[in-house]
Amino acid sequence: MGRLKGKVALITGGAKGLGQVMAEAFAKEGAIVYAADMAPLAYTAKNVTGVILNVTDVEMVKKVVADIKEKHGKIDVLVNNAGITADKLTVRMDDAMWDRVIAVNLKGVFNLTREVGPLMEQTGGGSIINISSVVGIYGNIGQANYAATKAGVIGMTKTWAKEFARKGVPVRCNAIAPGYMMTDILKTVPQDLLDSFAKLTMLGRLGQPEEIAGPAIFLASDESSYVTGTVLEVNGGMRL
Repeated sequence: MGRLKGKVALITGGAKGLGQVMAEAFAKEGAIVYAADMAPLAYTAKNVTGVILNVTDVEMVKKVVADIKEKHGKIDVLVNNAGITADKLTVRMDDAMWDRVIAVNLKGVFNLTREVGPLMEQTGGGSIINISSVVGIYGNIGQANYAATKAGVIGMTKTWAKEFARKGVPVRCNAIAPGYMMTDILKTVPQDLLDSFAKLTMLGRLGQPEEIAGPAIFLASDESSYVTGTVLEVNGGMRL
């Protein structure tokens, strides 16, 4: 406990799922957490404050970042976790499905980092953690839009690791690429399909949200002070 003591963290997509688990875990490690989402938080936790945010709205992003800066003078950790899916085979995917996923999963990550990265440079450093996906590395049938965004997040991660450290300030940027994690979304998937996903992993099971929170805490903490520009695959050895 206490690995994030005194750090101010902003986590997008923080109302539920992976975002909720990370927000609660960060707070237990001593961080002051702002969990941003389109909807109010579905939980209460000490040192976690809910913030209404549409990551595709540039002005909303600027205001949230400015408000946190005004109150704390800094943001030490940014977790770009907000994301959506709109699955369909490419030949059946319409423009709206493509554009919506690109706007949230790719442009939304850009919007937040464009504001927070320079702030971290000004205040002496920080850690940016982008949530990618196993799909962004290996692709997946019916998810061309999602795969494109999660692959793009990896490209931006490596770019930002270079850009925000070029002045000698320790701003680090890394990505986590989860496999299939047992969040609420997967709880609606038939068990036989979940079993087939599990068989694709070397560990023979699906992941738990807490197994993403642990790596995220590591990347947010000073324990990873020499880690940047990396993609940490947390997928049980999955190969799609």
